[in-house]
Amino acid sequence: MHRIFTTSVASVYPHYLAKVERKGRTRAELDEVITWLTGYDEAQLRAHLDAETTFADFFAGATLNPNTALITGSVCGVKVQEVEDPLMRQIRYLDKLVDELARGKAMAKVLRG
Repeated sequence: MHRIFTTSVASVYPHYLAKVERKGRTRAELDEVITWLTGYDEAQLRAHLDAETTFADFFAGATLNPNTALITGSVCGVKVQEVEDPLMRQIRYLDKLVDELARGKAMAKVLRG
């Protein structure tokens, strides 16, 4: 099992936030990306962060957006669509969306609109 599975989303969230804020994006935009991917609303997302939910439990309770299949490309040199483990693929989807947000992609494109 990968260490990231038992890592809390709350411990990684500040890194996501710092990454997007360095590029002029906002917490609201980051949260919009996360809620789009997971189906959680803002209150549910905050509750998971406050409870220090692990990535495994965070994604176990999520209802993934039907358009996640449109998320393609590489994270750390690995194509997200080719990641075999379903949980790892979901985490990589999140990483990819955060990367795109930080790179200044339009929100409609990040959210596969």
